[in-house]
Amino acid sequence: MARSVEDAGNAVSEAFLEPVVRLGVTGLSRSGKTVFITSLVANLLDRDRMRQLEPAASGRILSAYLRPQPDDTIARFPYERHLNAITGTAPHWPDGTRAISELRLSFRVRPRGLMGGIATLGGLTGPRTVHLDIVDYPGEWLLDLGLMEKSYADWSETALARLATRPGGQDYLGAMAAADHAAPFEDERAETLAHLFAESLKASREAGFSDCSPGRFLLPGEMEGSPALTFAPLPPQPGAPRRSLWREFERRFEAYKSKIVKPFFRDHFSRIDRQVVLLDVLGAIHDGPAALEDLRQVMAEVLGAFRPGANSWLSGLLLGRRVEKILFAATKADHLHHSQHAQLTAITEALVREARDRAQFAGAETGAMSLAALRATVEETRQHGGRTLDLVRGRRLDTGAEAAFYPGELPSDPMRLLAPAREGAEKWLDADYQVMRFAPAPLTLAPGEGPPHIRLDRAAQFLVGDRL
Repeated sequence: MARSVEDAGNAVSEAFLEPVVRLGVTGLSRSGKTVFITSLVANLLDRDRMRQLEPAASGRILSAYLRPQPDDTIARFPYERHLNAITGTAPHWPDGTRAISELRLSFRVRPRGLMGGIATLGGLTGPRTVHLDIVDYPGEWLLDLGLMEKSYADWSETALARLATRPGGQDYLGAMAAADHAAPFEDERAETLAHLFAESLKASREAGFSDCSPGRFLLPGEMEGSPALTFAPLPPQPGAPRRSLWREFERRFEAYKSKIVKPFFRDHFSRIDRQVVLLDVLGAIHDGPAALEDLRQVMAEVLGAFRPGANSWLSGLLLGRRVEKILFAATKADHLHHSQHAQLTAITEALVREARDRAQFAGAETGAMSLAALRATVEETRQHGGRTLDLVRGRRLDTGAEAAFYPGELPSDPMRLLAPAREGAEKWLDADYQVMRFAPAPLTLAPGEGPPHIRLDRAAQFLVGDRL
Protein backbone atom coordinates (compact mmCIF):
# COMPACT_ATOMS: atom_id res chain seq x y z
CA MET A 1 0.00 0.00 0.00
CA ALA A 2 2.84 2.40 0.85
CA ARG A 3 4.50 1.72 -2.51
CA SER A 4 1.22 2.30 -4.32
CA VAL A 5 0.68 5.65 -2.58
CA GLU A 6 4.27 6.70 -3.34
CA ASP A 7 3.95 5.68 -7.00
CA ALA A 8 0.67 7.60 -7.28
CA GLY A 9 2.28 10.73 -5.86
CA ASN A 10 5.24 10.41 -8.18
CA ALA A 11 2.95 9.97 -11.20
CA VAL A 12 1.04 13.17 -10.41
CA SER A 13 4.27 15.10 -9.72
CA GLU A 14 5.90 13.93 -12.94
CA ALA A 15 2.84 14.75 -15.03
CA PHE A 16 2.39 18.34 -13.83
CA LEU A 17 5.82 19.51 -12.58
CA GLU A 18 9.02 17.94 -13.94
CA PRO A 19 8.21 14.93 -16.15
CA VAL A 20 10.47 11.89 -15.99
CA VAL A 21 11.06 9.49 -18.87
CA ARG A 22 12.58 6.14 -17.92
CA LEU A 23 14.52 4.64 -20.82
CA GLY A 24 15.51 1.00 -20.52
CA VAL A 25 18.61 -0.13 -22.43
CA THR A 26 19.20 -3.81 -22.83
CA GLY A 27 20.71 -6.36 -25.18
CA LEU A 28 22.50 -9.64 -24.97
CA SER A 29 26.22 -10.01 -24.41
CA ARG A 30 28.45 -8.03 -26.83
CA SER A 31 25.56 -6.03 -28.26
CA GLY A 32 27.12 -2.73 -27.13
CA LYS A 33 24.91 -1.48 -24.28
CA THR A 34 27.67 0.32 -22.39
CA VAL A 35 28.97 2.13 -25.47
CA PHE A 36 25.42 3.01 -26.55
CA ILE A 37 24.60 4.70 -23.23
CA THR A 38 27.99 6.45 -23.00
CA SER A 39 27.82 7.87 -26.52
CA LEU A 40 24.13 8.76 -26.19
CA VAL A 41 24.75 10.79 -23.03
CA ALA A 42 27.87 12.45 -24.48
CA ASN A 43 25.97 13.43 -27.62
CA LEU A 44 23.02 14.76 -25.63
CA LEU A 45 25.38 16.92 -23.58
CA ASP A 46 27.27 18.14 -26.71
CA ARG A 47 24.66 18.06 -29.45
CA ASP A 48 26.44 19.18 -32.65
CA ARG A 49 26.18 15.66 -34.10
CA MET A 50 22.47 15.22 -33.20
CA ARG A 51 20.92 16.82 -36.29
CA GLN A 52 18.08 14.28 -36.52
CA LEU A 53 16.99 14.94 -32.92
CA GLU A 54 14.38 17.64 -33.49
CA PRO A 55 14.60 19.39 -30.07
CA ALA A 56 18.37 19.73 -30.56
CA ALA A 57 18.23 20.78 -34.22
CA SER A 58 15.55 23.43 -33.53
CA GLY A 59 17.45 24.85 -30.56
CA ARG A 60 14.71 24.04 -28.06
CA ILE A 61 17.15 22.21 -25.76
CA LEU A 62 18.73 25.07 -23.84
CA SER A 63 20.97 22.97 -21.66
CA ALA A 64 21.53 19.41 -20.48
CA TYR A 65 23.36 18.28 -17.38
CA LEU A 66 23.91 15.19 -15.29
CA ARG A 67 22.06 14.95 -12.00
CA PRO A 68 22.39 12.48 -9.10
CA GLN A 69 20.40 9.44 -10.11
CA PRO A 70 17.27 9.12 -7.94
CA ASP A 71 17.30 5.45 -6.87
CA ASP A 72 19.31 4.99 -3.70
CA THR A 73 19.56 1.21 -4.07
CA ILE A 74 20.86 1.15 -7.68
CA ALA A 75 24.45 1.77 -8.72
CA ARG A 76 25.17 4.86 -10.80
CA PHE A 77 26.20 4.14 -14.38
CA PRO A 78 29.94 5.06 -14.46
CA TYR A 79 29.60 7.42 -17.40
CA GLU A 80 32.81 9.38 -16.89
CA ARG A 81 34.98 6.25 -16.69
CA HIS A 82 33.43 4.76 -19.82
CA LEU A 83 33.71 8.05 -21.73
CA ASN A 84 37.40 8.25 -20.92
CA ALA A 85 37.81 4.67 -22.19
CA ILE A 86 36.47 5.48 -25.67
CA THR A 87 37.80 9.04 -26.05
CA GLY A 88 41.08 8.95 -24.12
CA THR A 89 44.61 8.93 -25.52
CA ALA A 90 44.59 5.09 -25.64
CA PRO A 91 40.96 4.36 -26.59
CA HIS A 92 39.55 0.94 -25.74
CA TRP A 93 36.15 -0.65 -25.31
CA PRO A 94 34.79 -0.31 -21.75
CA ASP A 95 33.74 -3.23 -19.59
CA GLY A 96 30.33 -4.69 -20.36
CA THR A 97 27.16 -4.59 -18.28
CA ARG A 98 27.19 -6.98 -15.32
CA ALA A 99 24.44 -5.54 -13.12
CA ILE A 100 21.69 -2.94 -13.17
CA SER A 101 22.75 0.71 -13.11
CA GLU A 102 21.14 4.07 -13.75
CA LEU A 103 21.95 7.62 -14.82
CA ARG A 104 19.81 10.78 -14.78
CA LEU A 105 20.21 13.41 -17.50
CA SER A 106 18.14 16.58 -17.04
CA PHE A 107 17.16 19.02 -19.80
CA ARG A 108 16.00 22.63 -19.82
CA VAL A 109 13.69 22.76 -22.83
CA ARG A 110 11.61 25.44 -24.53
CA PRO A 111 8.14 24.10 -25.30
CA ARG A 112 6.82 23.89 -28.83
CA GLY A 113 4.51 26.66 -30.06
CA LEU A 114 1.01 26.07 -31.36
CA MET A 115 2.31 25.86 -34.93
CA GLY A 116 5.23 23.60 -34.05
CA GLY A 117 7.82 26.35 -33.53
CA ILE A 118 9.40 27.57 -30.32
CA ALA A 119 6.97 29.16 -27.87
CA THR A 120 8.11 32.62 -26.76
CA LEU A 121 5.18 34.01 -24.81
CA GLY A 122 6.96 34.36 -21.51
CA GLY A 123 6.10 32.89 -18.14
CA LEU A 124 3.35 30.46 -19.01
CA THR A 125 5.34 29.01 -21.87
CA GLY A 126 8.86 29.39 -20.47
CA PRO A 127 11.52 26.69 -20.28
CA ARG A 128 10.67 23.50 -18.41
CA THR A 129 12.74 20.70 -16.93
CA VAL A 130 12.54 17.13 -18.25
CA HIS A 131 14.45 14.29 -16.63
CA LEU A 132 15.70 11.28 -18.60
CA ASP A 133 16.50 8.29 -16.39
CA ILE A 134 18.54 5.75 -18.36
CA VAL A 135 18.39 2.26 -16.87
CA ASP A 136 21.04 -0.23 -17.99
CA TYR A 137 20.47 -3.91 -17.31
CA PRO A 138 21.81 -7.19 -18.75
CA GLY A 139 19.69 -8.71 -21.47
CA GLU A 140 20.38 -12.12 -19.95
CA TRP A 141 18.23 -11.08 -16.98
CA LEU A 142 15.40 -10.16 -19.30
CA LEU A 143 15.30 -13.71 -20.63
CA ASP A 144 14.52 -14.93 -17.12
CA LEU A 145 11.09 -13.32 -17.24
CA GLY A 146 10.05 -16.16 -19.55
CA LEU A 147 10.66 -18.60 -16.69
CA MET A 148 7.84 -17.18 -14.60
CA GLU A 149 5.18 -19.23 -16.39
CA LYS A 150 7.15 -22.48 -16.39
CA SER A 151 7.38 -25.30 -13.88
CA TYR A 152 10.70 -26.89 -13.05
CA ALA A 153 9.76 -29.99 -15.06
CA ASP A 154 8.80 -27.93 -18.14
CA TRP A 155 11.94 -25.81 -17.93
CA SER A 156 14.13 -28.89 -17.49
CA GLU A 157 12.68 -30.54 -20.59
CA THR A 158 13.46 -27.48 -22.73
CA ALA A 159 16.91 -26.93 -21.22
CA LEU A 160 18.00 -30.55 -21.67
CA ALA A 161 16.87 -30.54 -25.30
CA ARG A 162 19.04 -27.47 -25.94
CA LEU A 163 22.05 -28.92 -24.15
CA ALA A 164 21.97 -31.97 -26.41
CA THR A 165 22.58 -29.83 -29.51
CA ARG A 166 24.81 -27.05 -28.20
CA PRO A 167 28.53 -26.76 -27.47
CA GLY A 168 29.49 -27.58 -23.90
CA GLY A 169 26.37 -29.58 -23.13
CA GLN A 170 27.87 -33.07 -23.19
CA ASP A 171 29.92 -32.64 -19.99
CA TYR A 172 26.82 -31.72 -18.03
CA LEU A 173 24.65 -34.42 -19.61
CA GLY A 174 27.26 -37.06 -18.76
CA ALA A 175 27.49 -35.97 -15.11
CA MET A 176 23.71 -35.73 -14.84
CA ALA A 177 23.24 -39.26 -16.24
CA ALA A 178 25.61 -40.64 -13.62
CA ALA A 179 23.71 -39.06 -10.71
CA ASP A 180 20.90 -40.69 -8.76
CA HIS A 181 18.18 -38.05 -8.84
CA ALA A 182 16.07 -39.78 -6.20
CA ALA A 183 18.96 -40.11 -3.72
CA PRO A 184 19.12 -37.84 -0.66
CA PHE A 185 20.31 -34.34 -1.47
CA GLU A 186 24.01 -33.58 -1.08
CA ASP A 187 25.48 -30.07 -1.43
CA GLU A 188 28.68 -31.20 -3.13
CA ARG A 189 26.85 -33.06 -5.88
CA ALA A 190 24.44 -30.15 -6.39
CA GLU A 191 27.32 -27.70 -6.68
CA THR A 192 29.09 -29.90 -9.23
CA LEU A 193 26.01 -30.18 -11.43
CA ALA A 194 25.23 -26.46 -11.15
CA HIS A 195 28.81 -25.56 -12.06
CA LEU A 196 28.81 -27.80 -15.14
CA PHE A 197 25.44 -26.43 -16.21
CA ALA A 198 26.68 -22.84 -15.86
CA GLU A 199 29.78 -23.70 -17.91
CA SER A 200 27.57 -25.14 -20.65
CA LEU A 201 25.59 -21.90 -20.76
CA LYS A 202 28.82 -19.92 -21.11
CA ALA A 203 29.96 -22.17 -23.95
CA SER A 204 26.64 -21.69 -25.72
CA ARG A 205 26.93 -17.92 -25.37
CA GLU A 206 30.47 -17.96 -26.77
CA ALA A 207 29.17 -19.97 -29.74
CA GLY A 208 26.70 -17.19 -30.50
CA PHE A 209 23.46 -18.55 -29.02
CA SER A 210 21.13 -16.00 -27.43
CA ASP A 211 18.84 -17.97 -25.13
CA CYS A 212 21.18 -19.04 -22.33
CA SER A 213 18.82 -18.73 -19.37
CA PRO A 214 18.76 -18.61 -16.40
CA GLY A 215 20.59 -15.35 -16.95
CA ARG A 216 21.99 -15.02 -13.41
CA PHE A 217 24.05 -18.16 -14.00
CA LEU A 218 26.05 -16.05 -16.48
CA LEU A 219 26.02 -12.83 -14.41
CA PRO A 220 25.41 -13.89 -10.80
CA GLY A 221 26.66 -10.73 -9.10
CA GLU A 222 26.23 -10.83 -5.34
CA MET A 223 24.09 -13.99 -5.63
CA GLU A 224 27.01 -16.18 -6.71
CA GLY A 225 27.13 -19.43 -4.74
CA SER A 226 23.69 -18.97 -3.18
CA PRO A 227 21.23 -21.90 -3.13
CA ALA A 228 18.93 -19.97 -5.48
CA LEU A 229 21.67 -20.20 -8.12
CA THR A 230 22.72 -23.77 -7.33
CA PHE A 231 20.40 -25.97 -9.37
CA ALA A 232 20.30 -27.51 -12.84
CA PRO A 233 17.82 -29.27 -15.14
CA LEU A 234 16.99 -32.90 -14.49
CA PRO A 235 14.77 -35.34 -16.41
CA PRO A 236 11.30 -36.16 -15.00
CA GLN A 237 11.35 -38.11 -11.77
CA PRO A 238 7.75 -39.11 -10.89
CA GLY A 239 7.33 -39.75 -7.19
CA ALA A 240 10.73 -38.36 -6.24
CA PRO A 241 10.93 -38.42 -2.42
CA ARG A 242 11.22 -35.32 -0.30
CA ARG A 243 14.76 -34.06 0.29
CA SER A 244 15.95 -35.81 -2.87
CA LEU A 245 18.11 -34.06 -5.45
CA TRP A 246 15.17 -33.62 -7.84
CA ARG A 247 12.87 -32.14 -5.19
CA GLU A 248 15.54 -29.77 -3.90
CA PHE A 249 16.34 -28.55 -7.40
CA GLU A 250 12.64 -28.01 -7.99
CA ARG A 251 12.42 -25.96 -4.79
CA ARG A 252 15.47 -23.88 -5.73
CA PHE A 253 14.09 -23.23 -9.20
CA GLU A 254 10.93 -21.80 -7.63
CA ALA A 255 13.09 -19.74 -5.23
CA TYR A 256 15.02 -18.36 -8.20
CA LYS A 257 11.77 -17.13 -9.75
CA SER A 258 10.27 -15.71 -6.55
CA LYS A 259 13.39 -14.16 -4.96
CA ILE A 260 15.39 -13.02 -8.01
CA VAL A 261 13.27 -12.74 -11.16
CA LYS A 262 10.06 -11.39 -9.67
CA PRO A 263 11.69 -8.58 -7.58
CA PHE A 264 13.63 -7.40 -10.64
CA PHE A 265 10.45 -7.15 -12.67
CA ARG A 266 8.49 -5.49 -9.86
CA ASP A 267 11.10 -2.98 -8.70
CA HIS A 268 12.84 -2.03 -11.95
CA PHE A 269 11.60 -3.39 -15.22
CA SER A 270 7.90 -2.64 -14.80
CA ARG A 271 8.67 1.10 -14.33
CA ILE A 272 10.19 1.57 -17.79
CA ASP A 273 8.44 3.91 -20.28
CA ARG A 274 10.63 3.52 -23.37
CA GLN A 275 12.90 0.62 -24.31
CA VAL A 276 15.75 0.04 -26.74
CA VAL A 277 16.80 -3.54 -27.44
CA LEU A 278 20.28 -3.77 -28.97
CA LEU A 279 20.99 -6.72 -31.25
CA ASP A 280 24.31 -8.03 -32.55
CA VAL A 281 22.74 -9.16 -35.82
CA LEU A 282 26.06 -9.24 -37.67
CA GLY A 283 27.54 -11.47 -34.97
CA ALA A 284 24.59 -13.87 -35.17
CA ILE A 285 24.89 -14.07 -38.97
CA HIS A 286 28.60 -14.76 -38.63
CA ASP A 287 27.92 -17.54 -36.09
CA GLY A 288 25.59 -19.34 -38.48
CA PRO A 289 21.94 -20.22 -39.13
CA ALA A 290 21.34 -21.80 -35.70
CA ALA A 291 22.51 -18.67 -33.88
CA LEU A 292 20.38 -16.41 -36.09
CA GLU A 293 17.26 -18.53 -35.53
CA ASP A 294 17.90 -18.62 -31.79
CA LEU A 295 18.06 -14.82 -31.75
CA ARG A 296 14.77 -14.60 -33.66
CA GLN A 297 13.01 -16.92 -31.22
CA VAL A 298 14.38 -15.05 -28.21
CA MET A 299 13.06 -11.73 -29.50
CA ALA A 300 9.61 -13.23 -30.12
CA GLU A 301 9.40 -14.82 -26.68
CA VAL A 302 10.77 -11.93 -24.66
CA LEU A 303 8.29 -9.33 -25.91
CA GLY A 304 5.62 -10.58 -23.52
CA ALA A 305 7.69 -9.23 -20.64
CA PHE A 306 7.51 -5.64 -21.85
CA ARG A 307 3.77 -5.24 -21.21
CA PRO A 308 3.72 -2.85 -24.19
CA GLY A 309 0.92 -0.40 -24.70
CA ALA A 310 -0.11 3.24 -24.60
CA ASN A 311 1.12 5.05 -21.50
CA SER A 312 0.08 8.26 -19.76
CA TRP A 313 0.32 9.71 -16.28
CA LEU A 314 -3.25 8.49 -15.62
CA SER A 315 -2.54 4.93 -16.76
CA GLY A 316 0.60 5.02 -14.62
CA LEU A 317 -1.51 6.16 -11.69
CA LEU A 318 -4.33 3.66 -12.07
CA LEU A 319 -3.14 0.65 -14.04
CA GLY A 320 0.64 0.58 -13.86
CA ARG A 321 3.11 1.73 -16.47
CA ARG A 322 3.40 0.12 -19.86
CA VAL A 323 6.18 0.48 -22.39
CA GLU A 324 5.08 3.04 -24.99
CA LYS A 325 7.91 2.72 -27.52
CA ILE A 326 10.34 -0.09 -28.31
CA LEU A 327 13.29 0.31 -30.66
CA PHE A 328 15.09 -2.76 -32.01
CA ALA A 329 18.54 -1.63 -33.10
CA ALA A 330 21.17 -3.66 -34.91
CA THR A 331 24.50 -2.39 -33.63
CA LYS A 332 27.96 -2.22 -35.24
CA ALA A 333 26.68 -0.72 -38.49
CA ASP A 334 30.15 0.80 -38.88
CA HIS A 335 31.43 -2.73 -39.63
CA LEU A 336 29.66 -2.41 -43.00
CA HIS A 337 29.93 0.13 -45.79
CA HIS A 338 26.88 2.40 -45.83
CA SER A 339 25.80 0.77 -49.11
CA GLN A 340 24.82 -2.31 -47.04
CA HIS A 341 23.07 -0.57 -44.16
CA ALA A 342 19.66 -0.92 -45.84
CA GLN A 343 20.15 -4.70 -46.04
CA LEU A 344 21.15 -4.87 -42.37
CA THR A 345 18.06 -2.88 -41.38
CA ALA A 346 15.80 -5.09 -43.53
CA ILE A 347 17.24 -8.24 -41.94
CA THR A 348 16.71 -6.75 -38.49
CA GLU A 349 13.10 -5.86 -39.30
CA ALA A 350 12.42 -9.39 -40.55
CA LEU A 351 14.22 -10.90 -37.56
CA VAL A 352 12.02 -9.09 -35.03
CA ARG A 353 8.81 -9.13 -37.12
CA GLU A 354 6.94 -11.41 -34.71
CA ALA A 355 8.10 -9.40 -31.71
CA ARG A 356 7.07 -6.10 -33.34
CA ASP A 357 3.67 -7.48 -34.33
CA ARG A 358 2.97 -8.44 -30.71
CA ALA A 359 3.99 -5.02 -29.44
CA GLN A 360 1.99 -3.12 -32.05
CA PHE A 361 -1.09 -5.23 -31.37
CA ALA A 362 -0.82 -4.23 -27.70
CA GLY A 363 -0.61 -0.55 -28.64
CA ALA A 364 3.13 0.18 -28.47
CA GLU A 365 4.98 2.03 -31.19
CA THR A 366 7.96 0.06 -32.48
CA GLY A 367 10.88 0.81 -34.73
CA ALA A 368 13.88 -1.01 -36.20
CA MET A 369 17.12 0.40 -37.51
CA SER A 370 20.84 -0.20 -37.82
CA LEU A 371 23.26 2.09 -36.01
CA ALA A 372 26.69 2.48 -34.51
CA ALA A 373 26.81 4.29 -31.19
CA LEU A 374 30.53 4.93 -31.71
CA ARG A 375 31.91 4.91 -35.22
CA ALA A 376 35.23 3.05 -35.25
CA THR A 377 35.84 2.80 -39.03
CA VAL A 378 36.05 4.85 -42.20
CA GLU A 379 34.86 3.76 -45.64
CA GLU A 380 36.80 3.20 -48.83
CA THR A 381 36.31 1.57 -52.23
CA ARG A 382 38.84 -0.68 -54.00
CA GLN A 383 39.10 -2.62 -57.24
CA HIS A 384 39.82 -6.32 -56.73
CA GLY A 385 39.63 -9.09 -59.30
CA GLY A 386 37.66 -6.94 -61.67
CA ARG A 387 35.11 -6.08 -58.98
CA THR A 388 34.45 -2.86 -57.10
CA LEU A 389 34.40 -3.61 -53.38
CA ASP A 390 33.02 -1.29 -50.69
CA LEU A 391 35.26 -1.70 -47.64
CA VAL A 392 35.60 -0.39 -44.11
CA ARG A 393 38.97 0.43 -42.56
CA GLY A 394 39.77 0.47 -38.89
CA ARG A 395 42.17 -0.56 -36.14
CA ARG A 396 42.04 -4.31 -35.50
CA LEU A 397 41.14 -5.18 -31.93
CA ASP A 398 43.53 -8.14 -31.72
CA THR A 399 46.67 -6.57 -33.19
CA GLY A 400 46.03 -2.82 -33.21
CA ALA A 401 47.10 -2.68 -36.87
CA GLU A 402 45.12 -0.76 -39.49
CA ALA A 403 43.17 -3.05 -41.81
CA ALA A 404 40.63 -2.76 -44.61
CA PHE A 405 37.87 -5.35 -44.50
CA TYR A 406 35.17 -6.67 -46.82
CA PRO A 407 32.67 -8.77 -44.81
CA GLY A 408 30.72 -10.17 -47.75
CA GLU A 409 27.51 -8.90 -49.29
CA LEU A 410 24.33 -9.19 -47.28
CA PRO A 411 21.30 -10.33 -49.33
CA SER A 412 18.67 -7.77 -50.27
CA ASP A 413 15.99 -10.36 -49.43
CA PRO A 414 16.18 -11.20 -45.69
CA MET A 415 14.49 -14.56 -46.26
CA ARG A 416 17.66 -15.82 -47.91
CA LEU A 417 19.04 -15.89 -44.38
CA LEU A 418 15.95 -16.41 -42.24
CA ALA A 419 14.48 -19.30 -44.26
CA PRO A 420 17.48 -21.66 -43.99
CA ALA A 421 17.86 -20.62 -40.34
CA ARG A 422 14.28 -21.68 -39.59
CA GLU A 423 14.76 -24.91 -41.53
CA GLY A 424 17.72 -25.89 -39.35
CA ALA A 425 20.54 -25.44 -41.85
CA GLU A 426 23.97 -26.06 -40.37
CA LYS A 427 25.75 -23.42 -42.45
CA TRP A 428 25.11 -20.81 -45.12
CA LEU A 429 25.14 -22.47 -48.52
CA ASP A 430 25.96 -19.59 -50.85
CA ALA A 431 28.06 -17.20 -48.81
CA ASP A 432 30.43 -16.82 -45.89
CA TYR A 433 29.71 -13.80 -43.72
CA GLN A 434 32.68 -12.59 -41.71
CA VAL A 435 32.96 -10.15 -38.83
CA MET A 436 36.14 -8.33 -37.84
CA ARG A 437 36.35 -6.76 -34.42
CA PHE A 438 37.62 -3.19 -34.51
CA ALA A 439 39.06 -1.13 -31.66
CA PRO A 440 37.87 2.45 -31.08
CA ALA A 441 39.65 5.00 -33.22
CA PRO A 442 41.59 7.89 -31.62
CA LEU A 443 39.35 10.97 -31.58
CA THR A 444 39.85 14.71 -31.79
CA LEU A 445 36.56 16.36 -30.88
CA ALA A 446 35.76 19.99 -31.52
CA PRO A 447 33.92 21.99 -28.83
CA GLY A 448 30.26 21.01 -28.78
CA GLU A 449 30.84 17.68 -30.56
CA GLY A 450 30.02 14.31 -29.07
CA PRO A 451 31.65 11.08 -30.29
CA PRO A 452 31.03 10.17 -33.96
CA HIS A 453 28.15 7.78 -34.55
CA ILE A 454 25.76 6.40 -37.15
CA ARG A 455 22.03 7.19 -36.66
CA LEU A 456 22.27 7.64 -32.90
CA ASP A 457 20.39 10.92 -33.35
CA ARG A 458 17.57 9.13 -35.17
CA ALA A 459 17.37 6.58 -32.37
CA ALA A 460 17.16 9.38 -29.78
CA GLN A 461 14.42 11.12 -31.77
CA PHE A 462 12.32 7.95 -31.88
CA LEU A 463 12.81 7.14 -28.21
CA VAL A 464 12.52 10.51 -26.45
CA GLY A 465 12.18 13.29 -29.04
CA ASP A 466 8.44 13.66 -28.41
CA ARG A 467 8.98 14.13 -24.69
CA LEU A 468 11.55 16.94 -24.95
